Amino acid sequence: MSIRIYVPRETTAASLGGELLAGAIATGARLHGIEVQILRNGSRGACFLEPLVEVETAQGRIGYGPVQVEDVASLFSAGFLQGGEHPLRLGEVEKLPWFANQERLTFARCGLIDATSVAEYRRLGGYKGLEHALAKDSSGIIQEVLDSGLRGRGGAGFPTAIKWQTVAKAQSEQKYIVCNADEGDSGTFSDRMLMEGDPLSLIEGMTIAGIAVGATKGYIYLRSEYPLARTILLEAIANAEAAGFLGDNVAGSAHSFSIEVRMGAGAYICGEETSLLESLEGKRGQIRFKPPLPALKGLFGQPTVVNNVISLATIPVILEKGAKHYANFGRGRSLGTMPFQLGGNIKRGGLVEKAFGLSLRQLIEDFGGGTATGRPLRAVQVGGPLGAYFPASLLDTPCDYEEFAKAGGMLGHGGVVVFDDSVNMARMARFSMEFCAVESCGKCTPCRIGSTRGMETIDRIVSANSEQEREAQHLILKDLCETMEVASLCAMGGLTPVPVMSAVKHFKGDFQ
Repeated sequence: MSIRIYVPRETTAASLGGELLAGAIATGARLHGIEVQILRNGSRGACFLEPLVEVETAQGRIGYGPVQVEDVASLFSAGFLQGGEHPLRLGEVEKLPWFANQERLTFARCGLIDATSVAEYRRLGGYKGLEHALAKDSSGIIQEVLDSGLRGRGGAGFPTAIKWQTVAKAQSEQKYIVCNADEGDSGTFSDRMLMEGDPLSLIEGMTIAGIAVGATKGYIYLRSEYPLARTILLEAIANAEAAGFLGDNVAGSAHSFSIEVRMGAGAYICGEETSLLESLEGKRGQIRFKPPLPALKGLFGQPTVVNNVISLATIPVILEKGAKHYANFGRGRSLGTMPFQLGGNIKRGGLVEKAFGLSLRQLIEDFGGGTATGRPLRAVQVGGPLGAYFPASLLDTPCDYEEFAKAGGMLGHGGVVVFDDSVNMARMARFSMEFCAVESCGKCTPCRIGSTRGMETIDRIVSANSEQEREAQHLILKDLCETMEVASLCAMGGLTPVPVMSAVKHFKGDFQ
């Protein structure tokens, strides 16, 4: 019987030599006359351990990492295929504190299975959610999602079931499910990791959504910078079709559902749902006026559910285990789990799935190990380039939607970017305005012109010759940010003031 070896087929591992490593292990096995089966799983999320190689042994799945091609010979000499001792040996991966202290629901299979195999997916509970959904009517499925408390994981935190209810009640011969996989926020990679490590959970979630609202067609709008995710998604879709879980008569039912992958236009603004729909229709990615809402008049003018990758990929576990099981995680109105992504100046970067309610300090210190440089933490930005900058004094803020809003920030997509005490926050504030100026779709004046004026005003603040002149420019910046916040057509211009004014509030000395 061949020995099963898992080598991640995922962007982080690939960028660190994962493909060459898989080949080197196969070659080493042949040279030693050992029969092995190399399975290409996704990442478990511990980016600091990639490439993470796992071997199925009598003691369980033993991990070694981070492994480079030059380590392969010594691994074979140490008997790593039997779990032998080696400087890179980590032991049973799931017992490492990084993994043992997480609550993995959406990412339960990520890193455990051959990513595109329907058989592997089903072995670990895949398609049980669809099975339970098919035993319910439309309202029963939507009620289950409503009772779970699931809110959009793309940033806005809008209740997922409310969108579904609106589309389900809309009268139309054609409805659509659109997955927003245009993951453009800085420091975020949960969508990519899910699509590369457990794409069938997204496919199953979209299928359940289609059955719930009466949609027969789904589109995944994928970020153009994710070519490997596209390859893996297409393989998974083909395998799901071959197994009868996509196409006509899904899983032997009377329902039909198909999925296409469309590549994005390379613009940050296309992460906004109406701009995404414009791009998906082949037009320039620009914001649409609302109303009408996409749920009533979305893709090609038809009722459309637009959900984020993580929102849709969480649906199967809710339908499989029940709304109550999912709602038992989290706190208040922030129920379930969130995939937090640790990046920036962090010692142990990666993805941590935890129930809402833990503090930023726990994320950064307990999981992340503090700054990579060892210098004191000065600031952390949560929620992408439009999120607030929090000082070290706010590290005990609980990570849930309401508590973050009280502190003047937002969880957004769950990206956590850490900065040490060498950062200049005036430069970071200017970068926020510059980012908006570059990525604005240009449709509204506050965003298009305001961001450029914002850069100029920050430059004048920093170069001011007197405190009086500096304060006068601060007032102009405050007034400009208020205008952008209330008058911009979408969150691009409306949220750009958040990082700018948080930098002014907490780090005003950097503007001297």
